[in-house]
Amino acid sequence: MSGPTLSLADDFAPPSREDWLKLVEKTLKGETFGDALVRRTADGLNIQPLYTAESAPGVVRDLIPRDADRPWDLRMRVAHPDPRQAAAEAVKDLEGGAASLLLAIDPTGRQGVAAGSAEDLGKALDGVLLDLAPVALDAGYLGPRAADWLGTLAKAAPNAPLAFHMDPLTTFAQTGASPGPIESHVISAATVATRLSATYGKASLFLATGRAAHEAGGSNTDELAMMTAGALAYAKAMVRAGLPMDEAFRRITLGVSLDGEYFTGIAKVRAARALWSRLTQACGVDVPARVEVRSSNRMLTRADAWTNLLRLTSAGFAAAVGGADVIVLGAFTDAIGLPTTFARRQSRNTQLVLMEESHLGRVADPAGGAWYLDTVTDELARAAWSDFQAIEAAGGLITALQSGRIAGAVNASRASQAAAYADKSRKILGVTVFPNADDKTPEVAVVDPAAFAVAGPDPRLPGPDSACPPLTPIRFAAAFEEA
Repeated sequence: MSGPTLSLADDFAPPSREDWLKLVEKTLKGETFGDALVRRTADGLNIQPLYTAESAPGVVRDLIPRDADRPWDLRMRVAHPDPRQAAAEAVKDLEGGAASLLLAIDPTGRQGVAAGSAEDLGKALDGVLLDLAPVALDAGYLGPRAADWLGTLAKAAPNAPLAFHMDPLTTFAQTGASPGPIESHVISAATVATRLSATYGKASLFLATGRAAHEAGGSNTDELAMMTAGALAYAKAMVRAGLPMDEAFRRITLGVSLDGEYFTGIAKVRAARALWSRLTQACGVDVPARVEVRSSNRMLTRADAWTNLLRLTSAGFAAAVGGADVIVLGAFTDAIGLPTTFARRQSRNTQLVLMEESHLGRVADPAGGAWYLDTVTDELARAAWSDFQAIEAAGGLITALQSGRIAGAVNASRASQAAAYADKSRKILGVTVFPNADDKTPEVAVVDPAAFAVAGPDPRLPGPDSACPPLTPIRFAAAFEEA
């Protein structure tokens, strides 16, 4: 017979945080706890060295079971100026494991496929089955026109999984100007969206994102607050155009940008869902969030560009663990030029390894229950919600952009982060630390966009142009690469 079970822990009082702090202070050699062990983020959040169950508040968790084989939508960006080459790349991506496409459109060919009509768009999607493979658009002020072109090509197939992704506010924020009143562009997009919604019941109509703030050097809270304000602005516009409130929110996709800091990235994706939950509840509807994550361009380097593979993998990891519905990873050569076939394959395969070999989608919300991640998720969501409320109190996103309120916050965040990189408290692998003396620039596709430029429709709408301080995209490594 076995003897009685001994519980040695019963002989000791449970340790307190104060007891732990006393032991820690003995090792700090005169430094304060805050200076030595607490790290302050660009969002103004304090990252503690230790978290407990008491630290972690209740967090909105996404516990919906995910498809074991395809837990998220692997989406590839297509932006080659030649529509026929773009079509070849799109088909190759789908055959190589991608599930959907993000098609960038620019009639000049400088920022995307040179398409100025439904016929041009048809060339770029030649061989793509629109009723099977989701196609998302990135067309700036041409968003409503491009949505109509895509709708025409889909031939009114009611189940076509289209993502029109109209988003004039991001274009306005990035360029600092709109051809005609920006309010009119939002109304025009909402009118087209409402009309297309009657035909395409599964289509996403608007993309609400703070990508402009992120790529200009803003903090996570800057980005999330802008995302939330954009979602509300688009929902209001669609309701005014005739859609019911719950339907308007159901047709919005949230956009989140992730860099190589994977713990913060996980918390950011989860915070985006928490913000959406709070927003929809405040509007009296219950609609689950749909989140599209894109890898950050501001984190990429030209020097030792191969290290971008590590950054992109970290971003993909954070997106998957955070519960993203769609993940778009750029190519590791995007800071240099258009990707080659090899670079596109690397982008696809990074996600496929995370999905099919690392099985990151097998568990719903794997970060849930981690005291550190739950706490950071909650703090990010609360800080972003406070900033969102300030934006709304000032008159909404358009007013906040025009007044310079958002640009001021983004500029302050960018300066703070640039200073951290300058004093090497934050490091850029291959640039500020461990530079590669034998660096060989990888190949990129060399193409003249002017050779494929077409005459596109004029996006101008009646009325005076709108203006705001532009949120110009940056790369943090650029200052050190030039030096």
